[in-house]
Amino acid sequence: MFVDNVEHMEVAHRIQVSGSHLCFLVLDKKAYEQAVSEGCDLRELAKASRGEGWRPPRLCHITRDAPCLGLNIQPVDGEKGKFTVSSVKGGAAERAGVKKGDRLIWIDGAMVSELTHSAISKMVKKSNSHMTMLVIDSDSEKSYARRKMPILPAMANAENMPYRPRRLHLVMGPEGYGFLLRQEKTGTGRSIHMVTEVDKGSPAELGRVKEGEMLLEVNGESTESLSHNQVVSKIRQSGQQVTLTTMPPQGQDFYTKLGLSPLLFCVDVTSGNPEEQKEIPVTPKPALPLFEPQEDVQINPNVRRCIVERGSAGFGFHLGCVQQKPGTFISQVAAGGPGEMSGLLQGDVVVEVNGQNVEKESVEDVILHVKREGDTLSVLVVDQKGYDWLKKNGKQITVNKLAPISEVEENVSCGAEPPALKAVDLSDDST
Repeated sequence: MFVDNVEHMEVAHRIQVSGSHLCFLVLDKKAYEQAVSEGCDLRELAKASRGEGWRPPRLCHITRDAPCLGLNIQPVDGEKGKFTVSSVKGGAAERAGVKKGDRLIWIDGAMVSELTHSAISKMVKKSNSHMTMLVIDSDSEKSYARRKMPILPAMANAENMPYRPRRLHLVMGPEGYGFLLRQEKTGTGRSIHMVTEVDKGSPAELGRVKEGEMLLEVNGESTESLSHNQVVSKIRQSGQQVTLTTMPPQGQDFYTKLGLSPLLFCVDVTSGNPEEQKEIPVTPKPALPLFEPQEDVQINPNVRRCIVERGSAGFGFHLGCVQQKPGTFISQVAAGGPGEMSGLLQGDVVVEVNGQNVEKESVEDVILHVKREGDTLSVLVVDQKGYDWLKKNGKQITVNKLAPISEVEENVSCGAEPPALKAVDLSDDST
């Protein structure tokens, strides 16, 4: 995944879901700055580093439709821990994407380099209705080996994987988003959040939310350790747009058994994926029309003045910026920390720090303001969409635009202990 043009939080998220193995392609600071100054195409530079004859591995999910899976696995002569796989013409393995001469890397969550041929044969025989394999063509395997790179499921083309999560983008209508959530427990005692009802013609239906699917994320934040009230609060705090990640409940058990995060294989339904378009029927014209904020449509910016008291680990939030542009936003809020308790939300634009306007200052200068202000911090923030609307319409961000205190309190407190979310700090802008 090329990440030079990807936001910090998305890169951190990708790292979190990649499992126990990671592979980075990096440039030292001097080389990076030189490449940028010379106008080098960094994406092409990354491709060139792979060398010739490079193709990504493939995850092949084989569904048994006959007494056998339609494949043959053999050890590679003179190469311990390496196996080649061939598919029967027209068989289940070939339909799943297995090609003659492919090298087998991984099978149902186990690296084959650690298995004997006998053990692999037993795994295939014991498989019930399906099996998942990671394969790669022999030339590409040699290319990886020359560069001493591991071949990982996270790198794979996974077009035919089942139960893939879907990232859905919803715009609020006059009566909300139009769906209901319920927290349920699985047979193993694990709590999940289920979509139980989708209103006909609602933004949720237009956004392709499906009844019976489980909710994995709200705006890229995991819901796994959140209570029902906390999830609802996250959606409400999102304002007039929200991004939900959902998955069929069968996917939970499927990906857990493989030792993979389902979020590695997430499909953005707005990306025009042909298979996704076929899978979901066309919905009727909505009874409740949606709207995109236009110049003549007033929206309600979520402007707040948040008073943050320094805790034992700092103020509990991180600052970010768009590279080479003025302006600072809240890039991360520590769960249960002072920042979250004050009402700061991820994505908020920072307007003032202790009464001083910082809209045109660099993130480095804003960090200095924060660090020299002692143990109490007053931060004026506004959601990104509201900020854009205020600027577009020439309106000042002033105290009389603030949301009522009671509304802010309702948005940030949900009567439950804040969740202990796993956070990744990849920046030096910790506050």
